[in-house]
Amino acid sequence: MFDPIFSPYLVPTDHSFSSDLASTTPPTSALSKKVCEKRLHKSIKKLDELQRRLYAHDQYSVLLIFQAMDAAGKDGTIRAVMQGVNPAGCQVFSFKQPSHLELDHDFLWRTTCRLPERGRIGIFNRSYYEEVLVVRVHPEYLKTQKLPVPTSPHIWEERYESIRNHELHLARNGTIIVKFWLHVSKDEQRRRLLSRLTEPDKHWKFSQQDLQERKLWKHYMVAYESAVNATSQPWAPWYAIPADNKPFMRMCVADIITRTLEKLDVHYPTVSKAQRQTFAKFRKHLSRRNGSE
Repeated sequence: MFDPIFSPYLVPTDHSFSSDLASTTPPTSALSKKVCEKRLHKSIKKLDELQRRLYAHDQYSVLLIFQAMDAAGKDGTIRAVMQGVNPAGCQVFSFKQPSHLELDHDFLWRTTCRLPERGRIGIFNRSYYEEVLVVRVHPEYLKTQKLPVPTSPHIWEERYESIRNHELHLARNGTIIVKFWLHVSKDEQRRRLLSRLTEPDKHWKFSQQDLQERKLWKHYMVAYESAVNATSQPWAPWYAIPADNKPFMRMCVADIITRTLEKLDVHYPTVSKAQRQTFAKFRKHLSRRNGSE
């Protein structure tokens, strides 16, 4: 385990994070769209090489968790940042309404089944954090989870504790965890939802449920603030990334992921002197134009 990569958007571990004070827009000194895209592509190039080394080293796995309100840009960010990574070394899972099978298990079960193996980068588009976000805003969903009756009055604190213990266990066993809250403003979400209604090629993205959830915006902000404060740890940090500007957001996410992997001591395996001597014999054999098999 190691300390998280520094970023102005790193959520502190002293429970002082405020969703009201966290910016949804870049700083006034932010780079232009063109420069942001250029830096994004530079990070993608680095990430490709780092992923190859991670895969060959076969000791660590990486888990990237993305949480956000609707229309914040999770799908687009994952696509933009990971576009240069070998698909064989990357796994993306999206978690929506739980199935009957998933509801027959504890709330961590369905994501545990999708954790990345060593050498791979796993991406969760939403995650077990839904159980302390959407379920906290809609506590009626607890009725479908077959919990002991009566439900504990401290259920959210207990779930935070379960999540912290779960992530600590993963970190101790070689999983590097990085969590992103793509923090979009309510006004920017309105503009993006409106574009889904006015642009034909975006109609498929619109859901009437999004409008219902907007009415609960303040409740969601309370849930996010509580969750990230309770679960941002050195071994599983949260980054609250301003999401109103997509190029800036994607650049920041790619930079944090790349610098996290650079900090890992991953390298291509080395071979012994005896193995090199054996390889020399193989090279000699294969170099024969008409050599016998």
